[in-house]
Amino acid sequence: MKIGGIDVGTTGCKLTVYDEYGILLHKEYAEYEINRCAGEHEIDAKLIWNGVKTIIKKTTDIIGNIDAIGVTTFGETFVMLDECDNILCLSMLYTDPRGTDEAKIFNPQAVMEIAGVKPHPMYSLPKIMWIKKHRPDIYNRAARIMLFEDFIIYLLTGSAQIDRSLAARTMGFDIKKYNWSKELFDIAEIEISKMSRVVKSGTAAGKVKADIAEKLGLYDTLIVNGCHDQVAAAVGAGTFEDGFAVDGTGTVECITPVFDKIPQNKQIYENSYAVVPYIDDGKYVCYAFSFSGGSCVKWFRDTFSEGMSYKELDKTIDNTPGNILVMPHFSGAATPYMDPLSKAVFLGITLETTKPDIYKAIMEGVTYEMLLNIKILQDSGIVLNKLYATGGGATSPVWLQMKANILGIPITALDAPEAGAAGTVMLTGICAGIFNDLKEAKRIMVKEGKTYFPDPEKHQKHMMIFSRYKKIYNAVRDILEEDKNE
Repeated sequence: MKIGGIDVGTTGCKLTVYDEYGILLHKEYAEYEINRCAGEHEIDAKLIWNGVKTIIKKTTDIIGNIDAIGVTTFGETFVMLDECDNILCLSMLYTDPRGTDEAKIFNPQAVMEIAGVKPHPMYSLPKIMWIKKHRPDIYNRAARIMLFEDFIIYLLTGSAQIDRSLAARTMGFDIKKYNWSKELFDIAEIEISKMSRVVKSGTAAGKVKADIAEKLGLYDTLIVNGCHDQVAAAVGAGTFEDGFAVDGTGTVECITPVFDKIPQNKQIYENSYAVVPYIDDGKYVCYAFSFSGGSCVKWFRDTFSEGMSYKELDKTIDNTPGNILVMPHFSGAATPYMDPLSKAVFLGITLETTKPDIYKAIMEGVTYEMLLNIKILQDSGIVLNKLYATGGGATSPVWLQMKANILGIPITALDAPEAGAAGTVMLTGICAGIFNDLKEAKRIMVKEGKTYFPDPEKHQKHMMIFSRYKKIYNAVRDILEEDKNE
């Protein structure tokens, strides 16, 4: 049996195929362009659909038919289709500032209570409102409004259905009742009828349509709803218990903890964390993230150490706490600030500072930023006892030990470079009857590596440094505000 997981991201899409024994059979990747100009951040849905078709066809040309494929995608960004399924406009990315005024009309308490998020223009609903107000010709022609998971599934099967975790990224989904919120859509004056049917993650959408199947080399292939990409990574890491979390280090650094009930402390929403339905009824996750995770380490390598590999750079440093502070807001600040105009700050550089010092300081800064998030989550009742590490950062023993020392939490590296794809495959395999349940899927698909435990002495030193780190954002915010106003 061949089980595939499609993972659609903002800059490219992947198809990863495993067999029923958890053996990786093939990987394929296709890139596409993002349009960023005049304050508008958009992507062409046609490019993504063409990318998905390309990776499927290349894969089937090499390994033959795939029995079942799950679809996981990034969130927030939506596609508008007319009655003939024509794409009506480019799709706004979550970083696009449009929708800012529209988000302000919502009562924050009502949105937090229903949708599990604080009103923000990054979400789909305010952006749909913007299109209705500023481009009514497009809105009025829209028969369907889809995020990319249901868009891809619809084109493959003809079934318009979206999973709960991705629906929650719209700001219009009731995370307790598991359906679209009439109250929020009425405030937005958007018709729920334009949205796809909501299903649980891992629900069958149907077989690939005959005309598409013939072009792509798929025969009797079952298509399955995956989930939001961060949820897929948590599944692929085998993170199902309260108090456990996955730490994914790619372009973005994201910690996704699992918990058994919705926190009652409203501080979690005030600090811009989103509560998202997880795989099982009654379980939830949230996202604590930094826009600059592996991306700022890559920036350092490409700018100051071109030609060196990360392994070579890692050999230049140790895990002794450094004396340089870096606030890693290279792409703005994510949780808890959600300040897109914040900038990176380096503090404590002298004439004695070396390149390895700065390299280590950047890695420490990313980790201090995540510790800041973990402390806020703890105050909200979400306590983390263990982390599973995935992504490129999980291949760095130096960084993993540094994270354990700073966070004070054991970290287990996973031998799963594509945790999101693995999670999608796990859900798809269960739906297709290849795995009995998540427990069996985890046993087959999740391969644990080394566990890194905190060094108590180094942790105490890092905590003293962290007490200074926490003050940086507020200390420089006024200066950055002046920059914003110029």
